[in-house]
Amino acid sequence: MMKEEILLENLRKGNVDAYEYLFNEYYDWLCNYIFKLCGDRSMSKDVVQEIMIKLWEKKGQLSIKGSLKGYLFKSCHNQFLQQLRKEKKQPDLLDKIRWDTIYESYFELKEDDAYFKSALLKLDELIDKLPPKCKEIFIMNKLERRKYREIALDMGISVKTVENQMSKALRIIRENASVFLF
Repeated sequence: MMKEEILLENLRKGNVDAYEYLFNEYYDWLCNYIFKLCGDRSMSKDVVQEIMIKLWEKKGQLSIKGSLKGYLFKSCHNQFLQQLRKEKKQPDLLDKIRWDTIYESYFELKEDDAYFKSALLKLDELIDKLPPKCKEIFIMNKLERRKYREIALDMGISVKTVENQMSKALRIIRENASVFLF
């Protein structure tokens, strides 16, 4: 393997051979790392290719402290998280409006609205009664507005587990508090 300092210096100078060497040396490894996070081969390739393009475009301004491998690893990881944030699953519009209303009301409750305050307190009690994992996932998704993939990544579980726990939480809440969901 070419020494990283020499490789970086050649890359900064716009040496295409250095870039090709770097690409061939790290591309598969980075794709495999991102694939392990998301389980989506296409997404992993997109993330790594995006970083490789940025690396070439900003080759003249590269200032890497530490290892090149560590820099690429961190860059791909951050790009992956950014991609997750951009992905938006289109929920049922009515469900989204309901949860947006609850979210806004939950944090901006009017003191003079006794009925709504009472309903939110009951909803809060229902959320507290959810099984611990269910409750944690529900709060992360509905109140913190985090995506399923992001929750799965943070908790070290599969997206399918997050989906199942959310279904369970919503079923329990709907069965016990459908009047609160307008």
